[in-house]
Amino acid sequence: MGATLPRIALELGDARAEVTPLAAALCRLTIAGRDLTEPVEPGAVAPQGNGLVLAPWPNRVRDGRWSRHGVAQQLAISEPSLGNASHGLLRNTGYRIVEQSASHVELGALIAPQLGWPDVVDTRVTYRLEADGLVVTHRAVAGAGGAPWAVGAHPYLRVGAHPVETLELTVTGGDLLAVDERLNALGIRPVDAANDLRAPRRLAGLDLNAAYTGLANRTDRATVAALDAPDGSRTELWADPAFGWLQVYTPADHPRPTGTGLAVALEPMSAPPDALNSGIGLAELGPGEAWEASWGIRAA
Repeated sequence: MGATLPRIALELGDARAEVTPLAAALCRLTIAGRDLTEPVEPGAVAPQGNGLVLAPWPNRVRDGRWSRHGVAQQLAISEPSLGNASHGLLRNTGYRIVEQSASHVELGALIAPQLGWPDVVDTRVTYRLEADGLVVTHRAVAGAGGAPWAVGAHPYLRVGAHPVETLELTVTGGDLLAVDERLNALGIRPVDAANDLRAPRRLAGLDLNAAYTGLANRTDRATVAALDAPDGSRTELWADPAFGWLQVYTPADHPRPTGTGLAVALEPMSAPPDALNSGIGLAELGPGEAWEASWGIRAA
């Protein structure tokens, strides 16, 4: 019999979640049987990054090149089609269980010095159910030499069984990062008519892969993005102010058991693409210094 990827099941009242130690990925979240995220099939590797934790940087590093203390670094090119280093160093790492109860789990993974990355970072991810959804907390502690740090996550959201094409998307950001044909950063600019999501937009026909900023997350658990279904049901994503960016990705070919179709990833990020070079949103942790912030998904 072939090996399958393990799952950690969490439960609190009507709330259920499934997490796998591989990349500390969120595989499923439901409230009273209603899916708030695109489920990952049991035993399957998360398609199109579904649910992954992205650390110590989210998104892309142009050509995998950056500099640390004046020394040029060359990361592995993990996105050969575009020639970039993509989504950090832990997307194929098995995390260890640090602490677990019926309704929460804390997972840990050590980022060790390796090709293109000279620093040590001890990382933790905690998934904690609440009555209406899930709180995800990321924590990092730098080693003796300090370390740069940024983090993101890659959930795909749903509103129960409603077809994604029928949903309306709202994102509070008024600015976004312009990118080139390789999805590398060109500069921050205001949204325009084609990509302004501050008023609800129907997902049918939207083709987006953009990092938004200027989010309305200056207050406690403020909603930064939402999906609304025709019957009035809603799924919301909130984020601490440390998550100043939200990547919105709408692939038309997201794999499901019944075939491929439209999906929407709403990815909270503490820094934008190529932050190792630009420094935008990048935390520079001193020796032994810790960083911690949370985001979450809830039914409304």
